[in-house]
Amino acid sequence: MFNTFISLFKNKDIRTKILFTLGMLFIFRLGAAITVPGVDTSKLVSGLSGNDLITMMNMLGAGSWQTFSVFSMGVGPYITASIVIELLSMDVIPALTELTKNGQKGRQQLDKITRYLGVVLAYLQAYTMTLTFDKAYGILVNNTTTTYLFIATVMTAGSYLLAWIGDRIAASGIGNGISMIIFAGIVANLPYQFSNSYSTLVTAAAEGQEFAGLLKFIALIVLYIAIIVLVIFESQATRKIPIQYTSSTTKRNSANLNYLPLKINSASVIPVIFASTIMVAPKTIMSLISSASWYKSTDFTNTLIKIFDYISDFTKAGGLILYIVLVFLFTFFYTNLQVDPAKITDNLNKQGTYIPGIRPGTETQTYISMVLNRITLLGALFLCFIAALPYLLAIFTNIPSTITMGGTSIIIVVGVAMETVKDLEDQLTQKEYKGFMKR
Repeated sequence: MFNTFISLFKNKDIRTKILFTLGMLFIFRLGAAITVPGVDTSKLVSGLSGNDLITMMNMLGAGSWQTFSVFSMGVGPYITASIVIELLSMDVIPALTELTKNGQKGRQQLDKITRYLGVVLAYLQAYTMTLTFDKAYGILVNNTTTTYLFIATVMTAGSYLLAWIGDRIAASGIGNGISMIIFAGIVANLPYQFSNSYSTLVTAAAEGQEFAGLLKFIALIVLYIAIIVLVIFESQATRKIPIQYTSSTTKRNSANLNYLPLKINSASVIPVIFASTIMVAPKTIMSLISSASWYKSTDFTNTLIKIFDYISDFTKAGGLILYIVLVFLFTFFYTNLQVDPAKITDNLNKQGTYIPGIRPGTETQTYISMVLNRITLLGALFLCFIAALPYLLAIFTNIPSTITMGGTSIIIVVGVAMETVKDLEDQLTQKEYKGFMKR
C-alpha cells in the first residue's frame, strides 16, 4: 500500500492530477467558510446547529448550512437535476430519450439541460431556505425581499461554481468531481462530529456520569468501524451469473465461463435522497406558504402543518417507519431503472452469449429479473438499516441522532474512496505499461 502511494507521487502526471484535485477541494472548503453577507452568525449557531434536516441536507449535497456560506447548497441542486433528467430520459420525454441515443453529442446536450435545470432548482431552494430559516430563527440582519433575492443569487452562483469545480476535477484531476466534493464535505465535518459527540457524552455529562459517557463514546467509535467494514463488504458483494459463448466447443467448466456481475445494491444512496426529499419537501413548502403575507391560518392548514412536522421528524416512530418504507420501495424502483433485464438479454444475444441451463430470449430475461429482485431485497434491507440507524439509536438510547454515526454518509465516503483508489491504481498500471512498451 505504501509502495503504491509512493509510486503515485513519483509519477509526474498522476502527481499533477492529485495536486490539482487537492487545490480545487481547498477552494471548496475556503468558500464553505465564507458566510453570505447580511446574515447574523450568532443566530446561526443557536438556531441551525443540531438540526436533523440541516445535517441531512449537508450530507447529501456537501453543503454548509450551519455557516450559511456561499457554498451552503453544495452540489445538491445539480444532483437533483441530474436525477430528474435521467428519469425523464427513460422513455418519459421522447426528445430526451433521443438525446441519450446520440452518443457524445447527445450527452453534451443533456449536460447543458441539466445545468439549466440545476440553476432553476438552486435559486428556488436558496430563496425558500433563506426565507424559511429567517422566519424560524431570524438569521438575517435585514429581512426584506431584496435581501432574500440577493442571498439566493449568491448561493445559486456558489452552487454553480461547485458544479464547475466538479467538472474540472473530472477532466483534469482524479475521480468523479461531484463525488469528490461530496466526499470532501463529509470528511471535513468528521472532526467536528467526533468532538461534538465527545463533548455531549463526556464533557457535558452529569457529575458521576463521565465514565458512562466515555464508554458510550468508545462504543460509538466501535460502531463506526463496524459499519465501515459492513459497508465495504456490501459494496463489494455481487451476484455472478455464469455466461458462455455459443461459439465455444470446449467443456463447460469454471475456466471457460465468464460472468455477468449484478451488484447487491445497484441504487447506491439514491433511494435515501429520494425518500428524504419527498418527506422533507411538504414541510418546506408549508413553511414557505405560512410565511407569506396572504396566508391565513385555518384548522385544516394547522392540521397539515402538524402532519408534515410529524412525518419529517425521523426520530418519531411514524416518520421513521414511512422513511424506511420509502427507502425500501425506491431501492427497487431505481434498481430496475438502472439495470434493465430486457437490455441485458438483448446485449447477450448480440454478443452470442447465453446463461448455461437457461434458454435465450424471454426465459433469460425472466431469470435475470428474478435474480435481480432477490439480491435487491438484501440490498434494500441493508440500505434501510443504514439509513435508519442514527434515528433508531436516538429512539432507543439517550444519544441524539445528530451525533450518532451517519450510515448514509459512510456509504458515500467508502464508495468514493474505493472508486478513487481503483482509478489511481488503473492510471498507475497504465503508465507503467506504456513505459514498458517504450523500452
